[in-house]
Amino acid sequence: MDSKPSSSEVSFEFPTLFRIYNDGRTERLKGTETVPPSTDPTTGVQSKDIVLSPQSGLSARVFLPRLPDPTRKLPLLIFIHGGAFVIESPYSPLYHNHVSLLASEANVVALSVHYRRAPEHPLPVAFEDSWDAVQWAAAHSNRSGPEAWLNDHVDFDRVFIGGDSAGATLTHHVVRHAGLDGLSGTRIVGMILFHPFFMNDEPGKLLEVIYPTCGGSDDPRVWPGKDPKLGGDWVREGVGFCG
Repeated sequence: MDSKPSSSEVSFEFPTLFRIYNDGRTERLKGTETVPPSTDPTTGVQSKDIVLSPQSGLSARVFLPRLPDPTRKLPLLIFIHGGAFVIESPYSPLYHNHVSLLASEANVVALSVHYRRAPEHPLPVAFEDSWDAVQWAAAHSNRSGPEAWLNDHVDFDRVFIGGDSAGATLTHHVVRHAGLDGLSGTRIVGMILFHPFFMNDEPGKLLEVIYPTCGGSDDPRVWPGKDPKLGGDWVREGVGFCG
């Protein structure tokens, strides 16, 4: 009798979010619905999808609010979505509507980043993708980048980066990265963290699945309390919010 586990058996389940099967398949239980880019009939916010890196597949949805004065430059919000690093995307109704509303109410150009997700792309891939997206946006500060909405309408002295849950963790990482290593032509003036996914004890099963190379509780990307440079001079001025 063959005692091997069936490929249809579940090897790991995060209730209500996703399942991983023995054959490596991932079944996402929510956050899979998508909506196309559009022009909001109420607010006038336009959106479109763009590819940031054909090599990796890194992409984003960019939002442009109504422009009473097309010559006026607007702040840029780089938004990084949550979902345990596994579910959701900028194209889901939840995040499309959320970022579109932010663009309208705050009067900002918004770039909603679609990083590669675990477990197919285990961490630290999402950290690397998020930093690549920030660098891609910053490259438009000379007004000759590949995306006209950023070239024509963004004030790169007023850049905000924010996210929720896993996206807040990624936000913390990229702002720290920019503060320590610099970001040419761009000034980050605000960081917004909604319920960041930070660890304060030993890693659990979820982290073992999404970040198998983490190697314990000393990685400052998920344990910022272990970061020897936390509290240093990497955020010199600006506004931070954590909720």
